Amino acid sequence: ECVASSPVDTVAIRGAPVQLNCSAQSDTGSPPRVEWKKDGTFLNLASDERRQLLADGSLLITSVVHSKHNKPDEGVYQCVASIESLGIIASRTARLSVAGLPRFSGPLEPAEVRQGDSRVMSCEVNADLAPFTRWERDRQPLELDQRVVQLPNAALVVSNASASDVGQYRCVLESVGPTKASEEAELRLLSESGVERKPEFLLRPSALARVAGESALLSCVVSGYPTPQVRWLRGDSPIEDGERFDLVGGGSLQILNLTEEDAGVYSCVTDSGNETIEAQAELSIRARPRFLKAPSNIYAHESMDIIFECEVTGSPPPTVKWVKNGDAVIPSDYFKIVNEHNLQVLGLVKSDEGFYQCLAENEAGNIQASAQLVILDHAPAGGRGPVPSAPRDVVASLVSTRFIKLTWRPPAEPHGDNITYSVYHRLEGAGRERVQNTSRPGELQVVIQNLMPDTRYTFRVIAHNRNGPGESSAPIVVATQPEVQVPGPAPELQAVSVSPTSVMVSWGKPLTGNGEIQTYKVYYMEKGVDGEQDVDVTGLSYTITGLKKFTNYSFRVVAYNKHGPGVSSEDIAVRTLSDVPSAPPQNLTLEVQNSRSIMVRWQPPPSDTHNGELVGYKIRYRKGARKSDATDTTVSGRLFQLIDGLERRTEYTFRVSALTVNGSGPPTDWATAETFESDLDESRVPDVPTSLHVRPLVNSIVVSWTPPENQDIVVRGYVIGYGIGSPHAQMIKVDHKQRFYTIENLDPSSYYVITLKAFNNVGEGIPVYESAITRPQSDPIDPDVDLYELFHAPYTPVPDPSPMLPPVGVQASVLSHDTIKVSWADNSLAKNQKITDSRYYTVRWKTNIPANTRFKIANTTTLNHMVTGLKPNTLYEFSVMVTRGRRSSTWSMTAHGTTFESIPSSAPKDVTVVSKEGRPRTIIVNWQPPSEANGKITGYIIYYSTDVSAEVHDWVIEPVVGNRLTHQVQDLTLDTTYYFKLQARNSKGMGPMSEAVQFRTPKGKEGWGGGDTRRSSAPPCVPGKGGVTGGGENHILVIIIIISVGVFTIVVVLVGAFFCTRKRAATKSATSSHKHKSGSKDLKPPDLWIHHERLELKPMDKSPEPNPVMTDTPIPRSSQEITPAEGTAENPIQRRNSYRGESVAVERSAPPRRGMRPKIVMPFDTQPPQHPLPGSAQPVLPSDHPEPEGSSHGSASEESSSYHPPTAHVRPTHPLKSFAVPPVRRTAGAAGGSVPGPHRVIISGPPAQLKTASIGTLARTRPPVPVIVPSAPDVSETSKMLEEAESKDELSEEMAHLEGLMKDLNAITTA
Repeated sequence: ECVASSPVDTVAIRGAPVQLNCSAQSDTGSPPRVEWKKDGTFLNLASDERRQLLADGSLLITSVVHSKHNKPDEGVYQCVASIESLGIIASRTARLSVAGLPRFSGPLEPAEVRQGDSRVMSCEVNADLAPFTRWERDRQPLELDQRVVQLPNAALVVSNASASDVGQYRCVLESVGPTKASEEAELRLLSESGVERKPEFLLRPSALARVAGESALLSCVVSGYPTPQVRWLRGDSPIEDGERFDLVGGGSLQILNLTEEDAGVYSCVTDSGNETIEAQAELSIRARPRFLKAPSNIYAHESMDIIFECEVTGSPPPTVKWVKNGDAVIPSDYFKIVNEHNLQVLGLVKSDEGFYQCLAENEAGNIQASAQLVILDHAPAGGRGPVPSAPRDVVASLVSTRFIKLTWRPPAEPHGDNITYSVYHRLEGAGRERVQNTSRPGELQVVIQNLMPDTRYTFRVIAHNRNGPGESSAPIVVATQPEVQVPGPAPELQAVSVSPTSVMVSWGKPLTGNGEIQTYKVYYMEKGVDGEQDVDVTGLSYTITGLKKFTNYSFRVVAYNKHGPGVSSEDIAVRTLSDVPSAPPQNLTLEVQNSRSIMVRWQPPPSDTHNGELVGYKIRYRKGARKSDATDTTVSGRLFQLIDGLERRTEYTFRVSALTVNGSGPPTDWATAETFESDLDESRVPDVPTSLHVRPLVNSIVVSWTPPENQDIVVRGYVIGYGIGSPHAQMIKVDHKQRFYTIENLDPSSYYVITLKAFNNVGEGIPVYESAITRPQSDPIDPDVDLYELFHAPYTPVPDPSPMLPPVGVQASVLSHDTIKVSWADNSLAKNQKITDSRYYTVRWKTNIPANTRFKIANTTTLNHMVTGLKPNTLYEFSVMVTRGRRSSTWSMTAHGTTFESIPSSAPKDVTVVSKEGRPRTIIVNWQPPSEANGKITGYIIYYSTDVSAEVHDWVIEPVVGNRLTHQVQDLTLDTTYYFKLQARNSKGMGPMSEAVQFRTPKGKEGWGGGDTRRSSAPPCVPGKGGVTGGGENHILVIIIIISVGVFTIVVVLVGAFFCTRKRAATKSATSSHKHKSGSKDLKPPDLWIHHERLELKPMDKSPEPNPVMTDTPIPRSSQEITPAEGTAENPIQRRNSYRGESVAVERSAPPRRGMRPKIVMPFDTQPPQHPLPGSAQPVLPSDHPEPEGSSHGSASEESSSYHPPTAHVRPTHPLKSFAVPPVRRTAGAAGGSVPGPHRVIISGPPAQLKTASIGTLARTRPPVPVIVPSAPDVSETSKMLEEAESKDELSEEMAHLEGLMKDLNAITTA
């Protein structure tokens, strides 16, 4: 027997008929008898004229009666079905409510609304009549849309009002009976005056309770000028428009297909200029009761113990009660509720037979499940052979207060082996008997547990062989012992918290001490923690110290006498007093919203440091790093606060501390942020998108792009145009957050032109164009398609000549970040959608990123399927087809669902750290977004420390707001190694940290002006202008002296080399000739030509070096052209413009401005060191081979051996090769013990500023990569090289190179 259909909650109209459905079925063949209960009492339908019992068991009320003092039909109904000799079963309960009279409680008021503003018009009806209302304008039904919305309370919201909204409005009430309309009220449109009006709420959201699976509308209507922008938050997470969330009526939030995860506090926030207002409401989600385990039928013998299992869930947790044959089960000694909701029946008797129902109910609804208990008869004794005689000598060998041990001897006539025994026991005089079996054959004892002290019980034993149970032994009566005379419980137990770490416990003397009390033991335990502690006390009170602050503890007391411990008192719970928090809030971040406001976010302190209930947070902020003029503000109930009214382009510091009722705890470290100089601009159209990429397929083209470079202009979306030969045939608009789109339904082998442009409220920006040819239909292989797809194509059955209808109403319900539930309906099934044949459904799904992703499929025999293992924050499309036998349908219409966001599962990548030009205490950190962001990245956190093994909370934190990929870290210590890590953040939380990147700041030398504070502001020297800035005439004199000394030294070397050559010419003529021929071929430098306007060296033939160092040298000069030295143009082979091992670099900026001249930069030995980073380009010469003669070893002094030249700016488009020159002999006459090369000038006085820039790549912008020019070797290596150059050949070659150097010097001095 079962109830096939149960009644449901119904709203009826007074005077109208209503029907409550109910039907019952039985397997016995005889139809069950159906009756109805109202409010727990059976209805007498035989004599009732208005209520009728229909043939299927449903209840029909022909005319509902309802008045103020007479409500006979309103109440709770229940259908009861019974079959004689089997039992009774009841349906779930259903409430019948009667709607009030169709009337309006107040007139409709005329209203005015300004152009573009919002207005709310109320319809004054009872809440139960709101579902029966609609609106008319000018006596015509009003069409509702996203802009004009009817709220659940029947009110009408008109947003973004225009002239089309003007008219006569009225509210119409439609129910069973005549239609009733309210009086008409006019809505007039006023022109906007242009005067700013502060935003104000016309309608605030209110607390709402809904059932999971239903829809909810949180009302929020705001008025003001300029038109306020409304956004919603759940907790502190913003809500984006999506599959289930939609903004309607200008600001109200509609949520479809509610889930329990949607519950929470929702905030309606509106911003207009510098004004921000907020209203909150809580959305409660109730889930109807649902069985996790329903009771099942049980077949048992008398005297046995049985358990009906019932496990339910729901929100709020449902209450459970048991019913037997329609009557409530009252717990007793034999009917017990165990394990929360299970029903245990002890010692079955025949009258226990029947139907048992588990009824679960909460505020969202109620359900029931039934099971039948059948008592089986014992097989007749002796039917299959002899049975054992009665067991002998049954005695109670051990009697205690709560258990008895029985022993016996085997029967005199067992009639077989493997004899088992059953022990029956009952309270003396009771009719219900319980049974306990021995655990193994041949066992002659059993222990009966859970007895009551000082109580008489009757016991008997029966033996069983393979033929069945035998004769029963004679019953014996045994009384359990009384309890030992120990003390009773201590009365008047009290526990009072006297401080945050101590509790005083007091109690009274036990009423039944049973002798002198020797001591007391106080037991206490922290709630939720295993392990009880105790302390011995001789008095009647004790103060326990050393407890945790604001923590729940339980206490109990046990009295001891000479017999031992007595009965424990009941536990008493108390919580220690609160205190101020002992730790600051965590993860303080600052997000600059605009030029006037900064959003402050944080996380609570660790839970074990709260020391009380957190009542709020105190935010202190001040301008810059000043100690005074700080402003305090207090926040409660949220973990963020928008600080507005700030000054533009101003640095502010913030810190946050947690508050309890006792005060504020320690604050966080100061965090700094700077407001923007200006807000986003919407006074002009957006710039052109920075890139547009297309990827053609057979019938589609995947379009991807990047936003405009200027991020200061508002972009509200993108317009994609496409067509064959012209981009104006079709237009598609997409959201401003979108970065890709797939154009579908294209023709194969066709030439399409695609255009993309950004737009905002001002208009559309400049388009970018691209073209593509779709692939031919016969194209068999997509080179980017996974090989698996080529050999394992998705299963698509061959359609039957008469295919089945495809499933309809496909819906994709997002459940989590990796799970979507797909459900559908099948029109080829009966109305109840019950599957009775062998059909099955195939679900396929895929995502469009990348575009060639193949479908995944799964088969199911139900009308829904749970798709798991999806990627977070990813749009998936789903479709379904049905297959029965050899017939299959086509694929259904697609449904789409975007999985929820999840925390990033990978760290930011390509993290690099470089120095900032001219500021050694400042570095620039660059990175790329994580590969698996799992959502929109809302910021990054930079951790840096000088100890790579330090705990994370000991690292310094620098927050980065938004999707920026670069950040400056300032005020670092010079000549110190730092380690940097990055962590990405989205709306769900923080992702993993990147690997630590090492960087060492430069040493603090004079050339840097002592850090950032004493940097020279004088411009660099300009040759040809008659002086050196900052040094005056003395600097020119120093330059002339140094150059003169260098020239003199070179002349002496030349004369000495000339005479040595003549002496050795005769003896080495033969070998040197051959050696000169072979060596000159290798040493011949490449032909060069010089572009004097750009001063860029370009090779005319291939460089002999396998890995040349590519540098550029910007040479500042006067506006006049530098006249090259005599012979330079005629013999460019002897010209040397770049030297290995030196710090003069050629910098090429692309493109150069018109009229600009390159500048000469003279680096000093006092430049700070630049340490190479991993991946830096450093040419390395093998140590076991001599240096080629063409390489130059700079003559830097030993003091400057640690010197590393600064990074060079390298452009890969026009690389220049660095050609080496032979070494110059070291002389003692040079200042500082070093002889600079002919291109290197030592100048005392203010340093020149050496600019370093980032490295550009051909296709995209990458973080700066330092290129380190190798430093000169030490003096000993140079000396060895010079000693090897004593032959005539080497000196001759050296003379040829030195002649070129002399010409270089002449060119510099004459300029």
